[in-house]
Amino acid sequence: MTFGSRWLTGMLAVSLALGASGTWLGLTGASRNGGGLACQNGSVPMRRLELVLGMSRRGQVDISEPEWSTFLAREVTPRFPDGLTVLEGNGQWKGSSGAIVREPARLLLVWVKPTPDLEARIDGVRAAWKAAHSQESVLRADGLSCVSF
Repeated sequence: MTFGSRWLTGMLAVSLALGASGTWLGLTGASRNGGGLACQNGSVPMRRLELVLGMSRRGQVDISEPEWSTFLAREVTPRFPDGLTVLEGNGQWKGSSGAIVREPARLLLVWVKPTPDLEARIDGVRAAWKAAHSQESVLRADGLSCVSF
């Protein structure tokens, strides 16, 4: 097991624990905008977005580092210019065919203030990745975090 896969496994465990406690899954209405989140020590409520992008292509070579860098520069950074984090990992999931797919992945983390165009920006990244790299899906997880810089 590599560092990336241990980290991703740990993050999934944390994500499941947070989801079970109700702190970041099923957010609607005021919760999506930080309502009811009690931030302290100068932190402010922000939306947390996680996208998991698979780096394999069915029957073809994996997506290369130059292809990833180009996608990040053209599709992601213009939509989230204030900052983001990219982590490398290994993942698996069951595709629509029922087969288990194991592949390298990129975990994109973004903390962002809610804006009227936020959903369109998120959907734009997901649609562009699926179209450009013949991906069946892009995992999305949303939440709220108290953030300070």
